[in-house]
Amino acid sequence: MKLWMIILIVLVVIFALVLIINIIYNKFQDFIIKINEVEGKIDETLRDKYDDLLKINNIVKEKINTDKEIIDDIENIKTDEKTSFEVHRLLKDAFNKLDFIKNQYDEVNKSEDVNSLFSEINEMDEALSAYIKYYNENIVDYNTYIRKFPFNIIGIILKYKEKQFFDNKDLNDENIKDFKI
Repeated sequence: MKLWMIILIVLVVIFALVLIINIIYNKFQDFIIKINEVEGKIDETLRDKYDDLLKINNIVKEKINTDKEIIDDIENIKTDEKTSFEVHRLLKDAFNKLDFIKNQYDEVNKSEDVNSLFSEINEMDEALSAYIKYYNENIVDYNTYIRKFPFNIIGIILKYKEKQFFDNKDLNDENIKDFKI
């Protein structure tokens, strides 16, 4: 009778450990799914913003009657290896340049097409801000689990690494210049 009791206790302990490991693994998977999903939304929105900026760029070139490039290297944004954060920053700079030019030329400023595209981009920027906030919130939670016991043990076994925030900040290094406003 004692042998059966010991076997039963061992089985219960093994079952409890497997259950805990499964719960922790699923928690990590929830974060990974959320992060990947929002990364996809960020990328899609950035592609749409890029397309709209190209349209505005072409309309502006036509309206002010120039062959000169208005936005430098906008064509290279897609061809170069850049992170979503870098593309986001470059597109924001391109938008600011186009906005400045728009305000300098009445024929551009009065264009319904340009104003419509600017409105779309502003809506995209609001969505991007929400996506980035959601992404960073999930990164905070994910990184917290990577460091906490017993989650860190499963993280080590599965070789999960801490992830950086959307803006490329790495709070674990000595580089204070990676904080950009």
